[in-house]
Amino acid sequence: MVNRTELLPIPDKLVVLTFDDGNKSDRLFVADVLLGHDFGGTFYITEGLNFLVNKDHYVTWEEVRELDELGFEIGNHTQHHRNVTKLSPEELTASVRHIEKRCTEHGITKPTTFCYPAFNNSPGAARVLEEIGYKFARRGVAPEFPYQAEGARGPAYDPETHHPLLVPTTGFSGPKWNFDDLKWAFAQAFDGRIAVLCFHGVPGLEHPWVTTKQSDFEKYMQYLKEEGCTVIAMRDLAKYVGI
Repeated sequence: MVNRTELLPIPDKLVVLTFDDGNKSDRLFVADVLLGHDFGGTFYITEGLNFLVNKDHYVTWEEVRELDELGFEIGNHTQHHRNVTKLSPEELTASVRHIEKRCTEHGITKPTTFCYPAFNNSPGAARVLEEIGYKFARRGVAPEFPYQAEGARGPAYDPETHHPLLVPTTGFSGPKWNFDDLKWAFAQAFDGRIAVLCFHGVPGLEHPWVTTKQSDFEKYMQYLKEEGCTVIAMRDLAKYVGI
């Protein structure tokens, strides 16, 4: 447990950046943009989808290690990218442990935060993650906001009301999520609430329904910089949120 007296106060304009699925652009484009602004970020890695067979669209484990060495967080997105609500506790544990093992094999910092594949989540899955030792886990925008396949708004993370292993997504980018949506998400990050943003490739070559244009991403990051946001990785929530 963290002593609440040791926590930092949650500043206004606190933003968490997350990137799902290990898209190739994470290493080839996104990392350089974040470094240029001195932003943190979490890259959630799975060996599911076509990670193991399509290295034109997905990062290699060597590139994941490079992201870790650059100071970014590598998070756990399960072995197979399956719906965790369909897995037994034993299956979910094995899937999570597999990614931890692969990180160890490649000299990558052991993950301490998690992202639910396709946003599917349940209290039971959260309990499994808690037993394994995970600190924070990101879900999607539902049930508070309707899920939209090509980008959507969601609730800000309020540590006073949300479980740390069911952290909502305040906005996930896609063809129908734009600069106005980013500004809306930013406007939620006040009075103890935190904006948590999710991207699925900049661009997402294999999943165009959640892709983000590079020019748009640069515009989004420049806006956060100009607004004086504190932009962190998911693991850095531990500096502000007691668990």
